[in-house]
Amino acid sequence: MNLFLDAAPAFARSALTLNLLTIIVMFAVVLGLGAAALNFCLTKKLKEGNERMQHIAAKIREGANAFIFYEYKIVAVIGLAVAVLLAVLIAWEAGVAFLIGAVMSATAGFIGMKIATYANVRVTNAANETRNIGKTLKVAFRGGSVMGLCVAGFALLGAIIVYCLFGWAGGMLTLTEAGEIAEHVNPITGQAYNLSIILSGYALGCSIIALFNRVGGGIYTKAADMGADLVGKTEAHIPEDDPRNPATIADNVGDNVGDVAGLGADLLESYVGSIMATVILALELFNNTALASVSIGVSLLQKMVLFPLIFAGIGLIGCVIGIAYPLVKPKLSDDPHMELNLATWISAGVTVIGGVVLALLLFSGERAEALKAAKLNLGPVSPWVAATVGIVAGIVIGIISEYYTSYDHKPTKSIAHASKEGAALTITQGMATGMISTMLPVVVLGVAIFSCYAIGGMYGVGCGAMGMLSFVAATVSVDTYGPISDNAGGIAEMSKLDEEVRAITDKLDSVGNTTAAIGKGFAIGSAALATMSMMSSYLYAAADQFFRDGILQLNIIRGDIIVGAIVGAAIPFLFSGMLINAVAKAARKMVDEVRRQFRENPKILSGEEDPDSTKCVTISSQGALKQMIVPSVIAIAIPVVCGFVFGAGFVGGILIGATLSAIMLAIYTGNAGGAWDNAKKFIETGGVDGVKKGDEGYDAIHDAAVVGDTVGDPLKDTVGPSLDILIKIMSTISLVCVVVFENFNLLRLCGLEGLFA
Repeated sequence: MNLFLDAAPAFARSALTLNLLTIIVMFAVVLGLGAAALNFCLTKKLKEGNERMQHIAAKIREGANAFIFYEYKIVAVIGLAVAVLLAVLIAWEAGVAFLIGAVMSATAGFIGMKIATYANVRVTNAANETRNIGKTLKVAFRGGSVMGLCVAGFALLGAIIVYCLFGWAGGMLTLTEAGEIAEHVNPITGQAYNLSIILSGYALGCSIIALFNRVGGGIYTKAADMGADLVGKTEAHIPEDDPRNPATIADNVGDNVGDVAGLGADLLESYVGSIMATVILALELFNNTALASVSIGVSLLQKMVLFPLIFAGIGLIGCVIGIAYPLVKPKLSDDPHMELNLATWISAGVTVIGGVVLALLLFSGERAEALKAAKLNLGPVSPWVAATVGIVAGIVIGIISEYYTSYDHKPTKSIAHASKEGAALTITQGMATGMISTMLPVVVLGVAIFSCYAIGGMYGVGCGAMGMLSFVAATVSVDTYGPISDNAGGIAEMSKLDEEVRAITDKLDSVGNTTAAIGKGFAIGSAALATMSMMSSYLYAAADQFFRDGILQLNIIRGDIIVGAIVGAAIPFLFSGMLINAVAKAARKMVDEVRRQFRENPKILSGEEDPDSTKCVTISSQGALKQMIVPSVIAIAIPVVCGFVFGAGFVGGILIGATLSAIMLAIYTGNAGGAWDNAKKFIETGGVDGVKKGDEGYDAIHDAAVVGDTVGDPLKDTVGPSLDILIKIMSTISLVCVVVFENFNLLRLCGLEGLFA
């Protein structure tokens, strides 16, 4: 019996309704990608400015294209190897789904990066011609919207393709005579698998691209940024983005490959992970618990499976409306923060309203007994309420992040004032701020998880994660606008335009830093919830290990699980340390090169000759491409190797330990780095009393703040965002591989598995 196309009288009406609702997702994909294409074309039609501006923009574009091309070549080789292993050892369908996910993620990142390298100079030109913040904001946001709409559009497009290929047409959404979801058998390993594994393969494909984009782009951009700041600002005392600095072009290239392509792939992966985790959990709940009894019914199962996908489609439609608001509004105000917030709130509002209508339409006809059996404790609206809790939690975490990172508030101001006493106290104050900032977001996460679980069990937790990112197109659009504005400021500085132009781009950039902090709050929160959902699916997939008396349990005091948890807690620290080392190695080479050029050619600092920026771009590219491989492979390999050696219980411990420590580290690194960055900006704007440019002692105080900012650079833009991906990729690959290493592990083959029973 096909879950979605069954024509029997009891299900015909439900199947028809669901098929019609699925059209909403397809319409949303077409609408979202169509709007992205329109904004791409409209952005490219704008003027680029004078010849020097065009020349600088071309060099940035050339560097970004070269890096992404070589990065994708490396990722393609690794991705194909992973796909082949999945196809051979797990399921050929999982291998194909993996490739679909990788292609969707890579395509979204590439298009977003391309439009950013076109939009940056057009933002500069708009600021130069109009001298108006509102008109310049519109150009920057239109460019950023392409990335946002592509993230949601390609993610849902890939999900629909996987559903059609392997769910409906592939027969994986049918029930056996025993009432279980249909399974296939791998002819090589003899292991059975169902649609959960295939959907996990799709999520894993997105995760692989996100990991390499985030790690590679993060190393690139921070190596260039640190090299430019340490020599240009603290030694030569020249302004940021000064054309005399050889690392300036590389720094601007890094904004595109790290903060645009990396950011887009990261949030696409989070978006897909939250949707797939919720769907997979519904399938596993049906197959492996008491919910497999007739009390839940096929009708409720099919609705629980499709709700996340359709809800995300409604979210994309809401985002198209919200994004259109600042673009079609005749005149924007001079308050970019307000305008961007309105675009986000409109997107979220439409999503919430559409979501409650969807929940009532889907679940209101279900029996109360079935809803209770599924732990949907608030009745038909339970999934929507859980999703709304996720949205609220994401907003609150973002507000907390803004409090600790914005120079409008006390924590960052205190770091700026600490710079009067030197770099040591600047760093100490920033570390303290970052550590303190972990508590409130964790409390919010705890309340959200507890609430979602009370509302809808683990399925409700999955809905909470999905709700956090349901309007991801809007949040990514706002986030991407930031690095575009930053690039625009760099082009203005290098083109020697009026200070008024740079003031406009700096205003837009500073707002972008704040919105980026809020976006990171959503990413961290959704990562925690999605990982919990995926971990629960992992436990269900290895049911004989974790079921006791009909209850799913992870016995943390069992020998293999507690050791796994300790090892897992150390993995984020190992991963973070390797990333910081990678940035430091590349930055060291960059510093040496900038010093060499200044030393050997004094005419560079006098402005008589241009520096060799190509050499710096090459150093960043080579450093990032070389250093990104080992940390990324370790993230993929550790749970797999441990699974085949120690079994499913040990990996279960690894997942819980890694998730807990990674959440804390991600919040700490993101907020500490953001606070150091904005403390430096606070000093530069004259916010600290008695510390003005040109005053005696200003350079020493500013240098201390720059050192703090430099320490925070790899934390906030390389380590923090990569940790979100780390825990999701570990849980996803563990779920994919558990069907094999549950039975084929060294302990079991040696007859030692009973040691931990």
